[in-house]
Amino acid sequence: MSFIEFNEERCKRDGFCVRECPMKIIAMPDRESFPRLVSRAEELCIDCGHCIAVCPHDAITLKGLAPEDCEPVKKDLLPTGEQIAHFMKTRRSVRDFKSEPVPKELIEKCIDIARYAPSGHNFQPVHWLVIHDTDEAKRLAGIVADWMRMVIESMPAMAEMMHLELVVKEWDRGVDKILRGAQHIVIAHGDRTNMTAQGACTIALAHLELAACSLGVGATWGGFVHAATAVFPPMQQAIALPDGHQSFGAMLMGWNNMKYRRIPPRKDARITWC
Repeated sequence: MSFIEFNEERCKRDGFCVRECPMKIIAMPDRESFPRLVSRAEELCIDCGHCIAVCPHDAITLKGLAPEDCEPVKKDLLPTGEQIAHFMKTRRSVRDFKSEPVPKELIEKCIDIARYAPSGHNFQPVHWLVIHDTDEAKRLAGIVADWMRMVIESMPAMAEMMHLELVVKEWDRGVDKILRGAQHIVIAHGDRTNMTAQGACTIALAHLELAACSLGVGATWGGFVHAATAVFPPMQQAIALPDGHQSFGAMLMGWNNMKYRRIPPRKDARITWC
């Protein structure tokens, strides 16, 4: 039995699977033939599922995954271009969070959406660490403040550029400019030897932020948290990622304490046409 099966009773020999396969492992010599696999097809397949997704006749099964096992595309749920544009323009980086925690189930739902983000060669290398406990998130923020003190002492120019002295001063008097009051931290991490992991984590976090926005959850990129996680041993010990893994980004999450009523303008796109 082949890892990809073509149901010849359903197949209309339209060649969509041949044209869509990114690895070009499906061939069809002519319109009278059914699709077939090329040499080394199983070795080259990246399990992307494009062949199943594109076939209009439910004629392909991939490694036991049948068309009926896939969620169908619901055209009535697809937003228009105008709706997408408005949604993305209204996305805001939240910096004022309520003190109430977000239920684990809702954060999990955001991550469940974000896992569909693209990744190089379909490796899907992203792992998630969710610091849901509010006290633990605050403890980690204190470690970030310690990292800032180290940077202020050892790299004053960088500290000045990032206004770290102001952040630490505010932290010491009880004003949180590290988490901004966010109740939770989500870290995307992966195997540091996988060259696609960093890009995949960044893209997945971007999807996570949009997913959170769509579900009414506030989010903002945790730049200070990510910087400390990348280089500060006490922070690395505190989050205890699996051996060989590296943090590639952090998202702060919680309930937004504000409502936005307008869309501020941004700089014009700087485009070079060739």
